Amino acid sequence: MMEKEDRTPDFHRLISAESWSSDLSSDSCEYYQTEIFGLLPSSQAHRRLHAETIADDQDQSLLDRVSWNPSVPLRDLPVCLQDKRNIRDRQHLQRRSIGYWDSWRRSQLKTRRRLKEHVGGAVSGLLPWRHTLHKIEGQFGVGVKAYFVFLRYLLCLNLLYCVIIAGSVLTPTLVFAENSVTHGSLGFQNFSFTDFFVGSGVLESSPVFHSFYTRGSLDLDCLNTPILFLLGMISVLFLSIIMVVHRTVVSYKHSWITGNRFSSNLSYKVFCGWDFCIQNPQAASLKQNFIRNELRMDLEEQTFQQRVQQRSLRHWVELIFLRILLNVLVLLLLGSSFVLIYFAIKSQFKCNSHWTVCLMLEYLPPITMTAVNYILPHVFSKISEFEDYSLTIQLNLTLIRSIFLKLASLGIYLFFFIIKASTNQETHKCSENAFGKEMYKLTIFNLLECFFNAFFVAYPRMLLVEKFPSSKLGQLLGKKQFEISFNVLDLVNSQTVTWVGVFYCPLLPAINTIRLLLLFYVKKFTVVRCCVPAQRMFRTASSSVLFHFMLLLGLFMAVVTLVANINRVEQGGCGPFEGNRTVFNVTRVCIKTLPDPVQTTISYISSEAFAFALILAEVVILTSYVSRGRANRKAIERLKDMLVMCSSDKRFLVKQHSTIMRRQQRTR
Repeated sequence: MMEKEDRTPDFHRLISAESWSSDLSSDSCEYYQTEIFGLLPSSQAHRRLHAETIADDQDQSLLDRVSWNPSVPLRDLPVCLQDKRNIRDRQHLQRRSIGYWDSWRRSQLKTRRRLKEHVGGAVSGLLPWRHTLHKIEGQFGVGVKAYFVFLRYLLCLNLLYCVIIAGSVLTPTLVFAENSVTHGSLGFQNFSFTDFFVGSGVLESSPVFHSFYTRGSLDLDCLNTPILFLLGMISVLFLSIIMVVHRTVVSYKHSWITGNRFSSNLSYKVFCGWDFCIQNPQAASLKQNFIRNELRMDLEEQTFQQRVQQRSLRHWVELIFLRILLNVLVLLLLGSSFVLIYFAIKSQFKCNSHWTVCLMLEYLPPITMTAVNYILPHVFSKISEFEDYSLTIQLNLTLIRSIFLKLASLGIYLFFFIIKASTNQETHKCSENAFGKEMYKLTIFNLLECFFNAFFVAYPRMLLVEKFPSSKLGQLLGKKQFEISFNVLDLVNSQTVTWVGVFYCPLLPAINTIRLLLLFYVKKFTVVRCCVPAQRMFRTASSSVLFHFMLLLGLFMAVVTLVANINRVEQGGCGPFEGNRTVFNVTRVCIKTLPDPVQTTISYISSEAFAFALILAEVVILTSYVSRGRANRKAIERLKDMLVMCSSDKRFLVKQHSTIMRRQQRTR
């Protein structure tokens, strides 16, 4: 009996010194006491690796250790159901023997945990369009849903911008305005139809543009309209950086977990993917569509990987040569589009013709940019099909090329417009308003383009296919598929325009919020009524990273454009920095009125020594996070090894069981 007990090893969940180990109870794991346990592959490997690191607390069971951690819910413990019942009974007995303070602390931990769960459920319930997104996910896949979730995120972000600007910029200007007539004469007696599209006339002297926000009666050294205006804009940019970087990091972590190292389990999706709480037939149909789309994605990826493994050396050489030629073609197309945008900007001049002709000339650069950004991404998509990548890589490659096209075209547009405005400063009474008008026109034109594409392109195409299905044109066109990459690029482009123009058009986030709200319902109509589900599905893990990374690039370009434009203007022509006041001397005057210790602190913060210390602290923090990431990756690899050993144990037990059954049949 003693030899049998000595042969019984301890079971550790992680084969490492950093991980915690635990002994299983004898009630739930009786087979550990059998002789076959010592023959298991995992037991032998464990005995070799941990012969010298056996825990000192062998007599303490898992129930004793887990019961002293009431903050962990029972359903999250890695034990069987009977052990959970024993733990619950043990906790009830322990409450009678512990003191009042420990009992109160444990009850507070449970209360806080439940409150956190309820608050999280309530906040998630407040998110708009949950049922609509669930319906879209079931019919068109998780990729189309990711687009609408991204749109909802941008809508909430712009609403937050509106709150900041209304509290720090708009409200102080309206309350402390010296002359209400100056701000406004906002009557509509001289309002024309083109003013809404161009941003001229009444809108030019309204709160929409930069010139409305004058200094007013609030004229203290450190509390005035320019300081509040600057703080509001800096708050918007910093909030944008924090939110976008956070979403990018979260998306990257998710894509890393479910990336190439993740192998999907088809049997799990087939046998365990159904939600048995569903009672609505419509919800059941949506769930079936969702599972079917997931299985299609898995099978397509497996088929592509098999095809890649069968490629010969000659096929690889031909494919690389073809990819080089196609990338050269992409560069030529990008260069041609930039030249076309440049000539569209140079062709603008003062118009004295009919208002329609003048309106077309005003919108000539946006029209050119929209036409280029609409045609070339489709060309890039066709080119990526010839490069023989997987569907996810094709999507990401098209996204990279298209976002470079959109951001570069917007950057070229801003660059040549700034040069043109600097050479013709005498023609503009307020150069800040002129820059804000361009961003305003781009936002309005994006909304018009969305309506035109939905109701004059997609909807007539759907009617043609449904009314005349046997016609050659209807069969050639067919119902369109919702192109996720191009629609996401439009969102990133419009949000970049908002970030670039918020300093010169403070109400641009409010305009963009209205545009996104209308865009959601227009796109929903287009998807549900005018589109069909895609024939080929793709995963959105890596694409979600690209969505937010492109948004981060757009934010970076907006910050660079804003800093360059502010440095270009020596003296403010209008608005809060009119006269001899600029962005820099307004803050300098405020700093000089502060006490000497505060001035010394601010001077140190803006010095190179503080920047060096900050960079050093960031390096230390990043090093610690990298070390934690490496340790976590090692733990994951060990857990994977344990899973492999568990499967080996199962195969070994099945083999032993079949051997015993054959012996019993022979004896009969």
